[in-house]
This record gives sequence, C-alpha cells and structure tokens, in this order.
Amino acid sequence: MATTKSNRVRTRLEEEKKRIQDDLAQLTVTHPLDERREGSPFGKREEEATESMELEKRLALENRLKSLLAEVDRALQKLDTGTYGICDSCNTPIDPARLEALPQAILCLSCRQKAKNVKTQSSPA
Repeated sequence: MATTKSNRVRTRLEEEKKRIQDDLAQLTVTHPLDERREGSPFGKREEEATESMELEKRLALENRLKSLLAEVDRALQKLDTGTYGICDSCNTPIDPARLEALPQAILCLSCRQKAKNVKTQSSPA
C-alpha cells in the first residue's frame, strides 16, 4: 500500500515536472528584443520601457518556474531516499493535507512561513 501511494506521488511529481519544463521551454522561445512596435505616439523611449518591463516580467516568471522545478526535483530525490514527507529544515513530518495539496512541499508550513518572512525582510523595499 505504501508503494502504491509512493507511486501515485511520484507520478504527480513527474507530471508537474514535465508541465514546468514545458512552461519554461515555451517561455524561453526566442522573443526578439529588437522587435519594434510601429507607430507609437511616444517614440522609442516608450517602446524601450515597455520592452524592459516585459523582459523583467518574463525573467521573474522564469525564475519562479526554475524554483518550482528545483522543489519538484528535491521532492523526487526525497522519495528515492525515503525522506519524503519530512521537513528539510526541522525534520518533522509535513502535514499530509499539505503534501496532498502540494506534493513538492519540502518544508512544513511553519518552516515555509519562516523562510518566506526572512526572504521578505531581506528583499529591497
């Protein structure tokens, strides 16, 4: 029975990994940066500002997808080593409901919140 559950979790994680990889591949399809919009009433500066904003959004999304991919890979590694469901930070069991909702969870909710708070405090305002 544990093997069946483990196989089900592995399948979900592998499907999520494939989805993330597909999203990354789609995102990294070349978007020519020197492509200009015709007829902008504000000229070149408005075009450059728009392109810069689009690039920033694309890079942020790409970084988020890479982070998610790393979490999925870590969860798969934990499945292989028999430590799946154990928090990477405090070594306590992760709530099964959290794992059901987010199979790539590698931190318990408490440690995830602490990590999020540290990240928020250290980022520039």
